[in-house]
Amino acid sequence: MITSNKDLMKQARESLSGRWGLAVGTYFVFILITAVISSLPPYHHTVLSGGGNIDFSVGNLLLLLVMGAFELGIATFALAIARKEEAKLGMIFSGFKYYGKTLGLYLLMSLFIVLWMLLLIVPGIIASISYSLAFYLMSDNPDIGIMEAINKSKKMMFGYKWKCFRLILRFIGWILLGILSLGIGFLWIIPYMSISFAKFYEDVKANFVEGQ
Repeated sequence: MITSNKDLMKQARESLSGRWGLAVGTYFVFILITAVISSLPPYHHTVLSGGGNIDFSVGNLLLLLVMGAFELGIATFALAIARKEEAKLGMIFSGFKYYGKTLGLYLLMSLFIVLWMLLLIVPGIIASISYSLAFYLMSDNPDIGIMEAINKSKKMMFGYKWKCFRLILRFIGWILLGILSLGIGFLWIIPYMSISFAKFYEDVKANFVEGQ
C-alpha cells in the first residue's frame, strides 16, 4: 500500500522525535565541511607566453571528488534515523570505505543528468529523480554495482517520479521559511527533508516487486 507524502512527512517527524539534536548537529557538520571545501581559494596559474592567468577552482574539484562518499554517508545516516535504528554522526563519513564506487556512482549520475539537461531542463529533472534512490540502494547493499544501482533506482521509481516531485514541492514553503530565517532554519529543514526522502525510499522499496 502506497503511503501518502503527508504521512511520510509525519513519519519523518516521528522518527526525528527525541533525536532532533543529533540530526541537526550531524547535518550542520556536513554543511560546514562542504562550505569550507567550496570556499577554498582558486589556484592561479600564470601563462607565461600569453601573460594571463588560468584560475582553477580547487574547492569545486574537491567537492566533486568527495560528494559521492558523503552522499552515501548521508543516506546511511538518514535511513538509520528513518528506521529508528542507532544513528551516529560518524555515519556521514562511512561512504569513504567505498570511495571508488561512490565516486563512480556520483560521476556517472552527474554525467547522465547533464546529458539529459542538454536536451531540456525537464528531462534533466526527471533523470535526477529517476536516479535518486541509487545511494540508498548502495547503503543497503554496498556490493551492488554502479550501473546496477542506477538501473534499479530507475525501475523502482517507475510510477513514483511524480509522487517524488510532489514531495519536493511540499518543502517549498519550508525552504522559503529557511531563507527568511537567514538560513538558520535550514538546520532543521534539511534533516526533515532528508528523513522524509528516506521514508519515501522505504515506502517505494516496500511496494517494489523485483523483476516487474
